[in-house]
Amino acid sequence: MEAIKYSEANLMVFIQPSKTGAVSEAIKQQLSSFLFKFNETFGGVLLAYDFVVKSNLAKILSLYPFVGISLKANLLLFAPKPETYLEGKVVKLAQDAIHVVVLGFSAAIITEEDIRDEFRFKIKHGRELFRSTSHKRHVIKVNTVIRFLVKSFDEETLHISGSLEQPTTGDIRWLSKNSEELSSAGRKREDIERVKEEHSIGTIDGGVLSSDSHVLRKPKKQRLHEV
Repeated sequence: MEAIKYSEANLMVFIQPSKTGAVSEAIKQQLSSFLFKFNETFGGVLLAYDFVVKSNLAKILSLYPFVGISLKANLLLFAPKPETYLEGKVVKLAQDAIHVVVLGFSAAIITEEDIRDEFRFKIKHGRELFRSTSHKRHVIKVNTVIRFLVKSFDEETLHISGSLEQPTTGDIRWLSKNSEELSSAGRKREDIERVKEEHSIGTIDGGVLSSDSHVLRKPKKQRLHEV
């Protein structure tokens, strides 16, 4: 997962003098208070850590009743960025949105406008699902683990806005079984787009004007959801 990263940091942890008899436990308490919260200094949400005290010498602060201890920490961070991929489990489906949980703590939502046209919302045997019209076995339902693209990440609420517009997004299991087919289809799409760019002389009212035929081709209308 692109949003997971490891980081090494040199930190100064401040503990009360009364806790100098159990320094390791005091440091763990301090670092644990940052778990599953976005920390600007770390540049992400702290998921896990370990540390080594750099010196047996501690610095006593003259102005505050604390002892400063220097340590080296290894951090595991969650730092999703726009245009990177994430994986999560679907927890709820509706006609206008897919709700996902990432790593068990961060909520993500993919709204109707960010679900590509090939997916149609259906209710089958009383269960909501999105089924691909291009690949009948490509189905998204509750408990499906999906890959999606990050649009934005709210650092305060840890809420993610995602997208399924890209052909490399969707059900992880289906994608892994059909990766070669998707790569081939992606190359064909790139070839088509390159040809369009080479022969196009402009755009008019959303259509592409071809320099060869001079025929205005209108884009296809957006498909409606089927229930």
